Amino acid sequence: MSKLLRVRLERRGVSCVAELLEKQAPRTVAAVWEATADGPLAGPAQHAKYARNEVYTIVPRFGPRIGHENTTVTPIPGDLCYFDFSGGVLDEAFKADQGIDSEAGGIDLAIFYGRNNLLINGDVGWVPGNVFGAIVDGLDAMAEACHDVWRSGSVGERLVYERA
Repeated sequence: MSKLLRVRLERRGVSCVAELLEKQAPRTVAAVWEATADGPLAGPAQHAKYARNEVYTIVPRFGPRIGHENTTVTPIPGDLCYFDFSGGVLDEAFKADQGIDSEAGGIDLAIFYGRNNLLINGDVGWVPGNVFGAIVDGLDAMAEACHDVWRSGSVGERLVYERA
């Protein structure tokens, strides 16, 4: 039986369902699945500056250090990606605004909702992400809502990952 996550934009009331890619990213899936056992992983939604069609949240560290697994720098619509950012990689103002520990950093959980994404950051270069899930239901509605996050703003929006 496949493991499924529901991804929600809480304020906009939109969600989608993703199948976790256990064969391709077993360590990442295990960490995310375990972290959602007692409830959702959630935080303030942000729209990417560089990657293009990405909405993400950074949550406190969970699980073991995973390293690279099923990585990409060109995610496609419907990909869920996991990034492990040390405190030194994230901008100081962003960390202060988001309440992210300056030393520990955090785990970035991202949803990609459109084409032509490129995971490069002007400060650090290529930023490969672990693809751990693929949206199987609700991508169109979620893409529309994610685009609205870019167009109308993310203030007050939360991105939620929970077991389906």
